[in-house]
Amino acid sequence: MSHKLQVGEMRASYLTDKEIWSHFNYIFSTKSKNSTTYKFVLIKSILENLYNVNEKLELNYFQLFGSFAKIYWNLVVHHDLNQINMVDKKSEVQKILLDFQMKHNIPKEFVFDKLSDEFQLEIINKVKRKCKVNVMGAIFGDTESTIYDFDNEKEVVRLNSSYYSFMQRFQRVLNYLTNYHLALFLEKFNEQDDTTNILIKVENVSKRSSLDQFYQLLTSYYEGRCFYCDKLIKKKSSAHVDHFIPWSFVQADQLWNLVIACSSCNLGKSDKLAHISFLDILIDRNGELLNKKELKNRSDMKIYTPNKLQQLYEYSNENGFTDIWLPKSTGLSI
Repeated sequence: MSHKLQVGEMRASYLTDKEIWSHFNYIFSTKSKNSTTYKFVLIKSILENLYNVNEKLELNYFQLFGSFAKIYWNLVVHHDLNQINMVDKKSEVQKILLDFQMKHNIPKEFVFDKLSDEFQLEIINKVKRKCKVNVMGAIFGDTESTIYDFDNEKEVVRLNSSYYSFMQRFQRVLNYLTNYHLALFLEKFNEQDDTTNILIKVENVSKRSSLDQFYQLLTSYYEGRCFYCDKLIKKKSSAHVDHFIPWSFVQADQLWNLVIACSSCNLGKSDKLAHISFLDILIDRNGELLNKKELKNRSDMKIYTPNKLQQLYEYSNENGFTDIWLPKSTGLSI
């Protein structure tokens, strides 16, 4: 039973795109045993952390299951969606979260990032302990031991380089497919919603409700000017934290991908990709942040490299973000 494995070693180092597609098609098909939503949420969590891996393509369990816990909390508690294909039953992770909510009397209106740091840490550790047993081996088995190495004792997963490249190049499509199949699964066992409404909820379970913590950090180094048009931002209400690479692609909040923008630039850029000329400016900005002792040891800055940001820009463009944006004040044209 592969889902009970404690250690998994990859059997193949290189696979073609066709071979990898066949594995994902299997996971999304009725041939794969999906009694809960675990596999779909694990895929979403890996996609969310593609740019959090180190140079060995390793990802620690705390990062991986931090995403898993956040997604699950927002599905189970905030949206009240059952996660198992049995009436009047609950998945193990679902029970953990509902028990935690009841014990601490947390309103269901609270999304995961509204919880205190202490509560988030406790939830992540509880979810991680359960998922080590029931989740890591399942997708490993469905891909014939090719997607990653994992070690439950060391709490680390190492992605196959072929899968890593594939998931970068087809990230947007894989997100769509995973969200759609997760919504289809949930619809069968949650009669209060149809697929469309569930899909809307699924697509937004990773989105942070507030970026205030990043605003406080960034304004300390920005001298009150817009990253894009360089205009002075006089009012806090006119200052926005913007994902340089659109959130809809990266689906994560990392300091090295966030900038302060005026309301005009933020609204104008929206879900577009900023002109490549701003990429070099951001790389220089991040270099300055890494010179700050209080910032360089942040978990998101530890895994940052200019090459990683460059790759993210290129892959976002390859994934369909081809509508390039420039602020009007530059006087330049695309």
